[in-house]
Amino acid sequence: MKKFPNAIVIILLVILISWLSTFIIPQGSYERAFDETTETTTVVPNSYQQKDEPHLKAFDLLLAIPKGIVGRADLVVLILLLGGCFYLIEKTGALNQGLNQLIKILAGKESLALVIITLLFITAGFTIALQEEVIAMTPILLLFGRSIGYNAKTIVAASLGGAIVGASFSPFNPFGVVIAQKEAGVELLSGYEFRLVVLLIASIAWMLYVLQYSRKNRIEKSALTVEKEHFSFRNKLILSLLALTFAGVTYGLIALDWGFNEMSACFFILGLVCGTIAGFSFNKTTEIYIDGFKEMVFAALIIGLANGVSVILKDGMVIDSIVYGLFRPLENLPPTLSAVLMMVSHSIIHFPMPSTSGHAILTMPILSPLADLIGLSRQVCVLAYQYGAIMMDLIVPTNGATMAVIALAGINYKNWIQFIIKPVLLMLGIGAIAIVIAVQIGYH
Repeated sequence: MKKFPNAIVIILLVILISWLSTFIIPQGSYERAFDETTETTTVVPNSYQQKDEPHLKAFDLLLAIPKGIVGRADLVVLILLLGGCFYLIEKTGALNQGLNQLIKILAGKESLALVIITLLFITAGFTIALQEEVIAMTPILLLFGRSIGYNAKTIVAASLGGAIVGASFSPFNPFGVVIAQKEAGVELLSGYEFRLVVLLIASIAWMLYVLQYSRKNRIEKSALTVEKEHFSFRNKLILSLLALTFAGVTYGLIALDWGFNEMSACFFILGLVCGTIAGFSFNKTTEIYIDGFKEMVFAALIIGLANGVSVILKDGMVIDSIVYGLFRPLENLPPTLSAVLMMVSHSIIHFPMPSTSGHAILTMPILSPLADLIGLSRQVCVLAYQYGAIMMDLIVPTNGATMAVIALAGINYKNWIQFIIKPVLLMLGIGAIAIVIAVQIGYH
């Protein structure tokens, strides 16, 4: 049996297929309007028109690769700097000692450890939409998982999976719900009570699934090698600074409108400070940092390449046509059925448009007037987006974060899909039921 293609080969194939699709799908676009007050560009509803522009050339296919990487430069930088920071902290011995302390505390309580990990990432998902940051944490998480007898799929499902479940069902996701509500003209953070209930149900279901899988697929525990027996003050200080940095970054994302660049700066300085605390010379600290970059280059490259798909479809002027073709037929269907199919359509659109914020900005101005026409509340329209689109981050090969994490975990895409499809369908089912209930109770 031939070896299944790796993450980079899969993404390159998807870029090729996307380029070929621009010759098949009719070209078209919606008009855009720039709001000088908010400095944002919005889509004008009911403005779709077919276009007859020259098709992309073969050289445009090649250009999509560097364009995709450049377009996600801020995220690529974050992955490199965050990865370098974690690599440096690992070399201080702080992470190993910290993991050993956790293993001692949780000895015989491995299921509790898995629940705690899942809850932490669900919380990070619904508060700050943590996702790409999981890439740098993956090697450490896998090490911890092996030390308590859990395989790579279990750990990735608990960490990345938990974060995406939290983000998908979140009442507060700043890059999903907040942007979608703003674009739909809905009061920001309104309707959070219903979303919290659904989040609780989805979180419990996800944790139960992960626990059930983990019990059936335990592996032999691997012992950690630690040079020092005692948890040194230096390492306690390093781990404390790591925790404080995450807290500060979280505050910055929520309250100060930070982006990837601010996060990168915080973790860069954290790495330098931790190297100094560990007693490394400045030369050694920077050399270790560079070694950390090397560890993350593969993951960073995947992030950039995945963006090449969106570049091709945008330059080929077919993304708007896909949106128009999926959503326009919904206006002739009953409201409840339209709402559920709206969620399904969002799931399909998330393949060529894996950016959650970009997805919301593209679709919400189009769907909000359509929801009014159908008789759906705009709040339900936002639900259909967040449940259908964000949950697909665990499946679509155009999501660079997922492809990078499973690559680092040594899981090929075929095996990942076979493993993750059932729990994702379960989450989509919970989302569909929630949407049906929301329509019936007049949720707005």
